[in-house]
Amino acid sequence: MQIHRHLLNTDPAYARLRDDIENQAMLYEANHGLAGLTGVTQIAVVVHVLWHEPHENIADEQIASQITVLNQDFRRSNPDAEQIPAPFRPLAADAHIEFVLASVDPQGRPTSGIERRQSEVSSFGSDDGVKSRASGGLDAWPANDYLNIWVCPLGDGLLGYAQFPGGPPETDGVVILQSAFGTVGTAAPPFHLGRTTTHEVGHWLNLNHIWGDDGTGCSGTDNVADTPNQGGPNAGQPVFPQVSCNNGPHGDMFMNYMDYVDDTAMFMFSTGQVARMQACLDGPRDSMGRWSSVSLNGIPA
Repeated sequence: MQIHRHLLNTDPAYARLRDDIENQAMLYEANHGLAGLTGVTQIAVVVHVLWHEPHENIADEQIASQITVLNQDFRRSNPDAEQIPAPFRPLAADAHIEFVLASVDPQGRPTSGIERRQSEVSSFGSDDGVKSRASGGLDAWPANDYLNIWVCPLGDGLLGYAQFPGGPPETDGVVILQSAFGTVGTAAPPFHLGRTTTHEVGHWLNLNHIWGDDGTGCSGTDNVADTPNQGGPNAGQPVFPQVSCNNGPHGDMFMNYMDYVDDTAMFMFSTGQVARMQACLDGPRDSMGRWSSVSLNGIPA
């Protein structure tokens, strides 16, 4: 959110584009919702691994485990969905989005969807340095064709961050701490089930934090109607119900992927959030559906 706020405050063109994106999302949700949603959008993923110490050079198996988690979480096939509290269970929805490591690079050559670099940088920050080869990182692949994920050592207690739709294409994607990525290898509790990436990809698909980023007040909104208003982020492993902002009896939807709880305590996207992500795929990220066959299979759409 720090980069998002910085762009809003410093780039008038970005602020105007964000207004347009929000208006498009509202119109899409009003006119379409999830009615008739049957197909699946496949998104080609490239994982850029930056490492300074050898243990940070995560294995292919760790990357594969993260792709599995993304597909389970976005298709509502995660085994722990059974832990969703009964009042919220009817709202948990399949986003009809899947993720596949790209098999063709921007030049049309076969690829594993993974690229690696040993960097002289021991710890990256939220300044997007990881997204440029010139500053010790790796350049983004074309944002219209790929979801760029950078996995690296991060400082300042960061687990990850994302760029919302509408930002510069050369920095588009998400950044994840290597110990919060996937479910094996360097993945470490309490962020060892791949949910940091699920959360950040939610931002990449235009989802806000569920509490509306208003600190601990009750005046913010995530622009999703079916997520209860809540006073601020939850952490750890809350016990249901957690009531804030007069949202009883069921309280906060703290088990939502867009809260801040531990990986073992988050299990769902809501129906409204899925509609918002579908609006994003129909709007600012419409090329993902249109060009996914090129990125995945090398066959023109």
